[in-house]
Amino acid sequence: MAGLLHSALSHNIIPYSRPGTPSSHGLKQVGFVGLGAMGSLMAVNLANQHSSPSGYPPVLVWNRSIDKAEKLLAVLGKDKIRIAQDLAQVASECDIIITNLANDAVVKFIYEKFAEALKIYPTLAGELDVLISAIPHAHLITCPVFGAPAMAAKGQLLVVMSGDYRSKKEIAYLFVPGVGRKVVDLGENLEKAPTFKLIGNSMILGTLEVLAEAYTLAEKSGIDAENVHNFVQGEQPDSFGRVVTVDAEICGTRRTTSSWIAHDKFDGSVGFAIDGGIKDASHIRRLTAEFNSPMPAIDVAHQHLLTARAIHQSMKQEGKAVYETLDWSGIVAGTRVAAGLDGLDRDKHESVVRED
Repeated sequence: MAGLLHSALSHNIIPYSRPGTPSSHGLKQVGFVGLGAMGSLMAVNLANQHSSPSGYPPVLVWNRSIDKAEKLLAVLGKDKIRIAQDLAQVASECDIIITNLANDAVVKFIYEKFAEALKIYPTLAGELDVLISAIPHAHLITCPVFGAPAMAAKGQLLVVMSGDYRSKKEIAYLFVPGVGRKVVDLGENLEKAPTFKLIGNSMILGTLEVLAEAYTLAEKSGIDAENVHNFVQGEQPDSFGRVVTVDAEICGTRRTTSSWIAHDKFDGSVGFAIDGGIKDASHIRRLTAEFNSPMPAIDVAHQHLLTARAIHQSMKQEGKAVYETLDWSGIVAGTRVAAGLDGLDRDKHESVVRED
């Protein structure tokens, strides 16, 4: 009975049966490329969960700046992490390669390097599916994740997959537990998982935009930001008196962003850089145009993100920027400027106080 219960619970978390026992050819070598804010945390959890003596050999990692890889090696040790000298080593030695990369241009560059290392040249440059499927016995799956760095550190990411079924099964049991808490399978069409990721991000970005607008109105009307933040942190009942609950990712973003806006803490090095937010907004807008499904809130959010980035870049040129990288919670700079306030320094605001 306990075995049946465990099986049912496991199926709710991972929608595939467990892969067969590794063959006599040995355990698979895993490679991880891209050790940014999220990637480094995922690589750490992956190495701790699966490296020797628990199963897999040390994870082979590569990053454009080697210092991040060396930092992981110093923390985890040689039994869990190895540093690749170049992408050719990753491509030639690894059975499974996981990439966590900043933008489309970097993705194309990395995968083209993989193909070159294996002496395969794509007929359509930049088309990853064509490129990877041209490599014998290689399969591409798309596997975006939901979760802030804090959730990545705890191995609590939501993993979304589309692509080759057998490959998804292999990666699902590699990722859960350790990297993620649950897998969502969206079929074999590679476009489905990235599309789902954009839909999810549209909700998060829309939440950021509404928070930015609300905080700006509060500042203009003389309501202290701390009062607004305390309200956001609590549970608000709906019009019928029921407590509203939302997905952990959206709820976490709402509370974190609220705190950062309330206290002008816009450090993108520990959050989500505004360039990433602009990239996501651009992709969401392209998706809405492709399917004739307008999202006006995202259009406005995109404008405010661009405004915030322009303000921050100007401040950097003048040597006045507080943070080297602006977090996407800095979106509030766009709404503030539109309301006649200073973009990134609420202490400069003069609130309007109405007389009774």
